Parts: sequence; C-alpha cells; structure tokens
Amino acid sequence: MQGVLLAAGKGKRLQPLTLERSKAMAPVAGKPLAGRVADLLVAQEIDELIIVVGPNDNEVQPYFTLQANLGIPLRFVVQHERKGMAHALGLAAPLLLGDFILSACDNLVSVEHIRNMVTLKQQHSAPAVLSLMRIEISEASKTGVVVWESPYVRRIVEKPQPEEAPSNISSLPLYVFGPEILDLLSQVQPSPRGEYELQDAIQLLIEQTGRVLGVLTDTRQQVTDARDLLALNVRYLEQAPQQATSASPLPADVRLAPPVVIEAGVTVGAGSVIGPRVYIEGGARIGAGATLQDALVLRGSAVADGQRLAGEVVVPLTNAAPNIS
Repeated sequence: MQGVLLAAGKGKRLQPLTLERSKAMAPVAGKPLAGRVADLLVAQEIDELIIVVGPNDNEVQPYFTLQANLGIPLRFVVQHERKGMAHALGLAAPLLLGDFILSACDNLVSVEHIRNMVTLKQQHSAPAVLSLMRIEISEASKTGVVVWESPYVRRIVEKPQPEEAPSNISSLPLYVFGPEILDLLSQVQPSPRGEYELQDAIQLLIEQTGRVLGVLTDTRQQVTDARDLLALNVRYLEQAPQQATSASPLPADVRLAPPVVIEAGVTVGAGSVIGPRVYIEGGARIGAGATLQDALVLRGSAVADGQRLAGEVVVPLTNAAPNIS
C-alpha cells in the first residue's frame, strides 16, 4: 500500500496566511498541516509516500526530507500547473504499483475511519472506497455529492447546486484506490473551470465496475479559512491539556495557562499572560503586558504591548494590517 498526498495547492481562501507559505505548511500546534495528514497515512502502514508539490515549493520538500521523520521512503512529484485532482494523480501514476491511499493535505479524519476504508476495500476486492460524510444540502455546491446505497456508491456529482444535488452525502478528498482508476484518468475532460475532476474518473469507474464503495465518517476537520486553522490548533493543543512549554526564554513574571506551546525564537515581554490554548511560532514577538487566549501567532508577527487577544490568528503586518478573528 502506497500513499499519495496532494500538497500543491496555494490555499487562496487562507490568505493572507498563505501569501508567504503554501497551505500544506500552515502550522498545526508544532507540525505543518500536511505533516498531520501524513501521520494518518503512515498509521495505515503504507510502504511509501508520494507527495505532489507546487512548482515553486521551497518548504514542503525540505520539511518532509529533513524534519518529518516518517520512517518510510518519500518521493516527490511537481505539478507545474494546478489543473485539478485527476491531473495531480495522473502525474503520480507512473510511481504507483498497486493499491494506494489518496488524500488532500487539508482533510483530517480519524485513524479508525481510514482503517475501515482499507479493510472494506480488502474484504470486497473493490476498485475504490470513498470517504463519505453527511452535510447540509446548502453546502452541496462546495463538494462532490454521491448517491450511496450502503456500501455501494451508485453515482457521484462534482459540486452540484443544492437544488440539483442527488443527496446530502458528500465525498471527502480521501480515497483508497486500486490501480483501475489510473486507466481512466486519460478519459477525463476539463470541467467548465478548466480542471480535471477526479469525480469524473470515479463516475467512469462506477459505470464500468459497479463496485465502488463508501464509508461514512461523523467527524472531520478541514482547513478552508483562518477560523478553521485556529480551531484545528485549539483541538490539537487540547490533546495535552496540562502542557505549557516554551522553547524561548521567558521573563520571570510571564504567566502561562496551559495548554500553550511557544517555539524557539519568540520574544516575550514582561508581565504577559499567555493561554489557555495558544500556539506561537518562532520569530513572533509578544509585547509586555499582553494577554492571549485561544490564539495562533504566526512567525514574523507581533502583539503590541498591553494588547488583549482572544480567538484570533495574528499575521505579520507585511501580509495584512488586521488580525483575523
């Protein structure tokens, strides 16, 4: 079993956070978003991870090569033009030898859910298993929507208007595929927005085999905007509720209310109160007497002396004037 991680997206909806870094490298409590997703794939005992990156990548490859320590072989594929998931998978196809797990870099589910998908594929010798979740019908135009007769997926439609959606069950950007899907990628035509949609290849697979399966999940975390990223950081911090660590020196009168994580290279002013649920990246500055809770402070950003922040993402002033709350 191999893994394919799609990490070439710009993350336009995460701007200004992603003006100077890719969405894949958005921080989640000490580890990039793509690293969190990679951990889920490695937990399924994949033998190799193939990572699709953008043409100007200068962070994803160095992170996975030098810091991630996943313990499995890594290979990288460059998607020079962002033309959709089917296009990205087609670039990785020459490296794929059999069954594989495909995931976007911004979609986090439970280890158990992915394990259930892998098990179902093996039990049924199915060509594909999709990750499914019930949604509000008003959200249909943002995702793929399926007709699901458990465990079989009978139809998949990419981003239908709510009134045209065949159900309220969404297909998440997480799949367990056999090699059969690769033979169909060349038949996919560009969508009206100029992208090669993976859902079109899946629909062809449904029509040819009738054995595409789906597994429901009740929960997942997706990073679309700054609020999602803040919520994800809070979630991971709460997994160690008593932890308050700082790799940077702190004045004696600074008070930390766990959970808090402060990276190396952070300047913290006297009398500040930090926490609970705060993550501060290296290179940030916290002013004297500042108070922070439920916050994510990005590298290169600053919190003014005496400033009080709650429920905010702090970005460098060179990226955007206001903080994001």
